[in-house]
Amino acid sequence: MYRRPGAPAAVCKLPSVNNGSAQPWLGKLIGVIAGFLLLRAEPVLGALVGLLFGHAVDAGWFRGPSRGDEPYRVLGLTEDADDAQVELARRRLLAKFHPDRAVDAAARVDAERQTRTINAAYDRIRALRQSR
Repeated sequence: MYRRPGAPAAVCKLPSVNNGSAQPWLGKLIGVIAGFLLLRAEPVLGALVGLLFGHAVDAGWFRGPSRGDEPYRVLGLTEDADDAQVELARRRLLAKFHPDRAVDAAARVDAERQTRTINAAYDRIRALRQSR
């Protein structure tokens, strides 16, 4: 995408938590095709079963429990970061995504969501460290 000189750069956002699928429809498509081909006697039934299975894959139903490093990823840290680095990263992100800096209602809702995500990650890290 072309950006003319002097134009403001795009706003940086926290990475959204994705279920790992690049396209949310890919599992459904593969499921429909596989179900159609596997149940040739009843292709419509096979396509429906494949669609349901593909949706389950896209939704992450078959994925194992979440890894413990996700809160660190939200704050942009590694697991070996000390308490001061965790606190500093949290404060910087909260200052960057504070809801009062939002220009409109939609941006405010997004900032509030990201603030909740940051605080949840921080609370999770603190709980993990206290249990050690």
